[in-house]
Amino acid sequence: MTTIGIIGSGALGSNVARALAKAGIRATISNSRGPTSLSALIEETGPTITAGTVEEAASADVVLIALRWVDLKQVLSKLPAWNNRIIIDGTNPVEFLDSQSPDANDSANPLAAYGIKAIDLGNQYSSALVQDLVPGARVVKAFNHLGVEVLAEPQASGGQRVQFYSGDDSAAKGEVRKILETAGYFPVDLGTLEVGGRLASLPFGPLAAINFIKIQ
Repeated sequence: MTTIGIIGSGALGSNVARALAKAGIRATISNSRGPTSLSALIEETGPTITAGTVEEAASADVVLIALRWVDLKQVLSKLPAWNNRIIIDGTNPVEFLDSQSPDANDSANPLAAYGIKAIDLGNQYSSALVQDLVPGARVVKAFNHLGVEVLAEPQASGGQRVQFYSGDDSAAKGEVRKILETAGYFPVDLGTLEVGGRLASLPFGPLAAINFIKIQ
């Protein structure tokens, strides 16, 4: 049985855990504060979701990275070798702004009203930078293009919520597709990381934040 780990228990990680729990999919979720800080979430989701350390979650066959962009290097640099395991990159290159900071009122920032700021990656796409932080892993981009508040409900309006994914390893994409399907989403393959990642990444990807429903 494929094991699943989640690194990060903010809105992204917690809502994916809720979706997995509803489908009876087992996973270990973690954060920097330790397993005891997750007791309320574990009580809510039931026995299929367990709390663990970051290292325990990172040892799973498939690991969702549900971290803020600014925390990626600090967290991922401390983890052991990935040994061809699968990383689901759920991140987006944005910075969350303090409401009192000058950036939060910067008229040149079109996202200031949403409390975020795009991080300039130059000509790079975000998953290429994530790949550099997880050497030896097979990276699949998913869970990043929707508002986190809807992720806990894979089924909506009489249909299935579309979940875009992309990657450069077909076998890894197949494993992630199985998880998405079992959770109740309708997976749509956008191709390679460079193509699909750019299409679906927040904040400026043309498919970002578009909430498609596949009607039965």
